[in-house]
Amino acid sequence: MQKVAFIIPPAVELLDLAGPVQVFTEAKFYGFEIEMEFYQYSEEPVSTAGLGFGKIENYKKAKLKEGDFVFVPGMDNDYINSIPFKAERAFFNWLKECSEKKVIVCSICNGAFALGHAGLLKDTECTTHWRRVKALQTQFPQAKVVEDILYIKSNNVYTSAGISAGIDLALAILEDLKGALFTHKVARGLVVYHRRSGRHKQQSIYLDYRNHINPQVHEVQDHLIDNLSKENSIESLASLVGMSPRNLSRVFKEKTGSTVLEYLTLLRKEYANTMLNNPDYTIEYIASQCGFKTARQLQRILKN
Repeated sequence: MQKVAFIIPPAVELLDLAGPVQVFTEAKFYGFEIEMEFYQYSEEPVSTAGLGFGKIENYKKAKLKEGDFVFVPGMDNDYINSIPFKAERAFFNWLKECSEKKVIVCSICNGAFALGHAGLLKDTECTTHWRRVKALQTQFPQAKVVEDILYIKSNNVYTSAGISAGIDLALAILEDLKGALFTHKVARGLVVYHRRSGRHKQQSIYLDYRNHINPQVHEVQDHLIDNLSKENSIESLASLVGMSPRNLSRVFKEKTGSTVLEYLTLLRKEYANTMLNNPDYTIEYIASQCGFKTARQLQRILKN
């Protein structure tokens, strides 16, 4: 079974840690088989909020293999610049050894500085919290620091911007492992929406068109995904979210760049392509499950 190990450093930022942890916890709820482990390199770490963690196993006890993940969350900036942090050579060497074993090393926020000290950012595209981007580039001049991006993968290393971007990073990893539809379910369970990195080239109807924060449009999108075989008139959708049909049409287009009908058609097309992988399904059955009135209508849509 794959593992994801979280390192809890001194002066850890709670959301940097809790965000990715909750993503994988929710994924386990939906049936994803992954083992989560927690380690520290300083006895009884305390978060920047003052919350302590008690006794946690030392990272040297971790037994990670190729394909596993290790996360280094962000820390207090004063600690990042301190002599005790920079003196953690044994921990930095361990991170390097993990990478050499093809364990995927991930950082949240200024956790990227730990990866830098481990030598993992050399000739590697990376990012961190916007306040620390220049400092990261200055301290590690051989790194290829990228601004204005949520997260990025390069040379088997993931780095992300600060705080809530750790959730986006964890969802991106989950998408690579389990696919877009599964990731959408997890994101919806967390009541968040996966904001893809600008570098993400793979398109997914389940995750694209989600870079907005309008709760009514999100609710309509969720309803359409779960009710493809139904008629889904603009009147019924508008009633669902307490809007007029005209206003819903306007707001949906404004927030997603697509009309409701265009979005619904893309959803049905995507689901139909998935169902076509099952040889036991007839084209008539697939058409009915996707909300098309006839198999001919589905075939015409699939050709476009």
